[in-house]
Amino acid sequence: MKRTAPAAARNSAPIAEILAQELPASGTVLEVASGTGEHAVFMARRFPDIVWQPTDPDTEALGSIAGWAEEARLENLMPPLQLDARSSDWPIGSADAVVCINMVHISPWAAAEGLFAGGARLLDKGAPLILYGPYFEDNVETAPTNLAFDESLKARNPDWGIRNIAAMDELAARTGFSRTARYEMPANNLTLVYRRT
Repeated sequence: MKRTAPAAARNSAPIAEILAQELPASGTVLEVASGTGEHAVFMARRFPDIVWQPTDPDTEALGSIAGWAEEARLENLMPPLQLDARSSDWPIGSADAVVCINMVHISPWAAAEGLFAGGARLLDKGAPLILYGPYFEDNVETAPTNLAFDESLKARNPDWGIRNIAAMDELAARTGFSRTARYEMPANNLTLVYRRT
């Protein structure tokens, strides 16, 4: 049942470095679109005082997350929950932070809208919603690899594609968030931190 994603092995440690600066010292972190579950295991092990709640809309992904969790046997790693970011009915009522890795570009824009709407329902003022992945930026030259990646995403599904940070910021503002940090990451990715206003 366990699946692997090569990118997860490469980016887990750099993402964790940023999370160490942005997450609360304790509490519950909701991970939206946990995929294989490898990030969830890595982060739960890295942050033992945080309860890590993985989720995914896909049943095969949920099986993979459960497989990794059963193998890791970490007390602070919760069983995965099914969650479609586009839905207004999320299976958790509150969280101290929301983390979403590599979802926004591999899903319809409605998923990004749902992510911020859900975060607004769950998070208290000042709590972070943290995104990782590739983004386009106005007045910043785009890496050729990201341009090619964007083309391949749109060829697979015209509703997918790398999003512009300005659009993300506008969506955040409409849902009660403001961007407080931008971190450059390996492989032309970014981590964006939005906090509830």
